[in-house]
Amino acid sequence: MSIIESFIVGSASTIAGGIVLAVFFFWVREKCFGIADVTGKWHFDMITEKTAYNPYKNMTLRYVGVVWREGNYLYGSVEKVYEKSSSGEREYVGGNRSRGKLTGAYEKNYFSKDRVHIHISEQGTGRESTNYFTLTVNKKQLDGNFCSFVADQEGASNWQREPF
Repeated sequence: MSIIESFIVGSASTIAGGIVLAVFFFWVREKCFGIADVTGKWHFDMITEKTAYNPYKNMTLRYVGVVWREGNYLYGSVEKVYEKSSSGEREYVGGNRSRGKLTGAYEKNYFSKDRVHIHISEQGTGRESTNYFTLTVNKKQLDGNFCSFVADQEGASNWQREPF
């Protein structure tokens, strides 16, 4: 075998090996480290832990929402379905539900769990409210914290596929 033939065979095997490795690592990245499926219907709550308005302390709000993902951006809409506060419990049905628009971003992390950052602008009965969520992505749920401009609320939020 001449030097030119050895060079061509060596180069061809190096290129083929590089292509195989690139395809393998692409497949591993997509299957093992791909973006979780956050698109679809979600049920979530907001449990107020800190607030400037004491009657809201320990208040629970529940929502149902639809989320869709385009690249790393999130869009959707939500409706308030339940409230438990110092004034009692109530479920919201039909026209009594307040609606909101959802926007956000999916943060892909390779060495820790992925996170989503969600902003909801809700048109309530008295005024428009703003809620911001930072949530950790698990297989079938999102867990984290929220903050709201309404009475400077902060607390925990859990998102799940099944109703509460």
